[in-house]
Amino acid sequence: MNLDLVISLLTDAFYTVLIILLPILGAGLIVGIIISIFQAATSIQEMTLTFVPKIIITAVVLILMLPFMAHKMIAFTKEVFDLMITVVK
Repeated sequence: MNLDLVISLLTDAFYTVLIILLPILGAGLIVGIIISIFQAATSIQEMTLTFVPKIIITAVVLILMLPFMAHKMIAFTKEVFDLMITVVK
C-alpha cells in the first residue's frame, strides 16, 4: 500500500462524508437563517424557537435522504473492499 493509494482512499472518504452530510447541514443552515430573520424582525428572543424547528427539519431531511445516504455508504464500502482485495493480491 503506497502513499498515493492512502491519499486517494482518504480523499474519497472525506468526499463521501461531505456528500452524505451536506443535505442535513444545509437544511439546518437554511432553517436557522430563516428563524434568525424572523427573530430579528419580531424581536422575539426565545432560545427554544431556534432549536425545535432545526431538530424537526433535520429529522425530516434525515428520513427523506436515508436511501441516498445508504447508497453512498454502501458504494464506498464496496469500493474499499474491492481495493483491499486488490492490495492483498
